[in-house]
Amino acid sequence: MASPERSRGLLWIVLACLMLLPIHTLPLLAAEQVVETPAVTNVAPQNAETQKPSLAKKLVGFATYYAKKFQGRRTTSGERYHPEKLTAAHQSLPLGTKIRVRNLANNKEVTVVVNDRCRRRGFPFIDLSRAAAKKLGFFGAGKANVAIIPLKEDES
Repeated sequence: MASPERSRGLLWIVLACLMLLPIHTLPLLAAEQVVETPAVTNVAPQNAETQKPSLAKKLVGFATYYAKKFQGRRTTSGERYHPEKLTAAHQSLPLGTKIRVRNLANNKEVTVVVNDRCRRRGFPFIDLSRAAAKKLGFFGAGKANVAIIPLKEDES
């Protein structure tokens, strides 16, 4: 059995860790930014007073790309990952959803299809194929700050 002095010291260490844990996770909680933007339609309205623009949810978060070791492996949707296709992994968007990803550093955009899942994080996150990362211009950098905009079926 441990002496009372040793167990008291261990108690202080555990209490200090429990007190520091919420402070350490504050940046993760503050990282999520959700912006609602009106979707623009090119169709002339029949009656301008009755038609309202639809709101699309836009998430601002981080994007990375798949490592080479995942080439040929099955994704969550069942198809195999190919680095030359414009695909993505997201933690909560439905599989098969088309999304527009915009690199906020250079305003380059790409439309990808969600066909895989990535692990849950406390902030918006997307994992792109290598071809999509090249089109967005962050292939060598590893990650980028992006806007993630889900598209409706008729917008693709």
